[in-house]
Amino acid sequence: MPTTLDLQDNRPLYYQLSEKLAHAIQTHVFKAGARFPSVRRTAKTYSVSINTVIAAYRHLEDQGFIEARPQSGFYIRNQLPKLEHTLTSHSVSAAPKPNVLRLIDTTFAAQQNPEFTNISLACPTQDSDFYPREKLGKIMTQLLRQQPQLVGSYALPPGSLNLRQQIARRMLDLGIVTDANEVTITHGCVDALHLALRAVTKAGDCVGLESPTYFYLMPLLASMGLTVLEIPTHAETGLSIEAVEMLLEQKRIQAIICMPNLHNPLGCSMPLAAKKRLAQLVNQYEIPLIEDGLYCELQFDQVLPAVKTFDKHGWVMFCSSFTKTLAPDFRIGWISAGRFSQSVQQLKNMLSVAESQLLCETIAQFLAVGGYDHHLRKLRKRYSENMNQAQAIIAQHFPKGTCATKPQGGFVFWVELPGKIDTVELHQQLLKEHICLTPGMLYSPSGRFSNALRISCCYPFNEQYKYALARTGSKACEMTGISAGLN
Repeated sequence: MPTTLDLQDNRPLYYQLSEKLAHAIQTHVFKAGARFPSVRRTAKTYSVSINTVIAAYRHLEDQGFIEARPQSGFYIRNQLPKLEHTLTSHSVSAAPKPNVLRLIDTTFAAQQNPEFTNISLACPTQDSDFYPREKLGKIMTQLLRQQPQLVGSYALPPGSLNLRQQIARRMLDLGIVTDANEVTITHGCVDALHLALRAVTKAGDCVGLESPTYFYLMPLLASMGLTVLEIPTHAETGLSIEAVEMLLEQKRIQAIICMPNLHNPLGCSMPLAAKKRLAQLVNQYEIPLIEDGLYCELQFDQVLPAVKTFDKHGWVMFCSSFTKTLAPDFRIGWISAGRFSQSVQQLKNMLSVAESQLLCETIAQFLAVGGYDHHLRKLRKRYSENMNQAQAIIAQHFPKGTCATKPQGGFVFWVELPGKIDTVELHQQLLKEHICLTPGMLYSPSGRFSNALRISCCYPFNEQYKYALARTGSKACEMTGISAGLN
């Protein structure tokens, strides 16, 4: 490994150094559990300052590669093997199986019980360290003083103009050029998805879904009389473009729902070329694509473009919400519906009429003064640290052969366990200990992925959470008969 840094590289020296050291760890130049070179030794080796090395080591800590031990130095953390394979082949399912629906209900009931420790619910904590409750409260109070009429009027579709203008500006960061008139305010992201489906499908149509996918899509589609076709999804690159093209050629699907950026539950993002090709295909075959962008603003290093960025004729409908990033209880989302904007606004008016004007204006003001971007920077760092710590615990306590996805944002990732294990049974066993996880079977209409589970890191990383995660691993070891750890 070269011991010099590239002075022509415009990136900070600490970043270049951390990248080199991370590569050395990933290629096993440094073994898991071994002591890492001291700060002074690394500074001498690379001819950089001690401050540069300290910054690089902090970055490696944040990424979960090393850990500091008091009075002892830095040590290499265990690294989970990366999950890289394609997860399923496509198949048709008319409706989710009854056992899947029952399991969803049971899991949600446990997740709402304060006596249980959650390690998988993708509902951000209300802990004050995570969300700017005081700032939002001050803005709301000020608005009520200045505009008391806000609580006495409906914000009829498409909703608050101030908020729609702010959303249109923010969508530029994703490469989406849209007009505020194309944006409709919704009751969270699920409402946006529901409106999109209502606008472009009818009972009996077939909708293409990633597999695995967000589990509440299955009962939603079933309630609308829609059938589901599971499309192969790669653990690192997302939806299979080859499969989509074949299905469109054969006219087997009338719409597609997907999460190209920070997929739930995998955490992966589609490559740029794949996004461009997907946009080309849906425009070519004139099939609507409903793009779920719920986690887009939680990408750690850079905000990646959406598929809608490359949409030329309005066939991509982009849906998102502030529930995962700003104020979970506000339940304010939106949809930029392209050629279907008028239909979506009419449906919104018929189905649920209006969203709270006060909440919308509060969010619009928070976005306008720049508080949102500052908040997002802190939140991304917190989630990145949480995910790295969670993967280190899994590497230590879960059965040998466990592998996981490696998201570059968000707070959920996918874990596959080795041996003969049913994570539904694991879920049921842990409920007795007041620990709640979400089994992989929930993420497929046909009930696949019995050896998998989703982990969520949107909680304070306290002893209670760490114990629950470690206990899940030890219970999995008991059930599989496989010892823990990677060494």
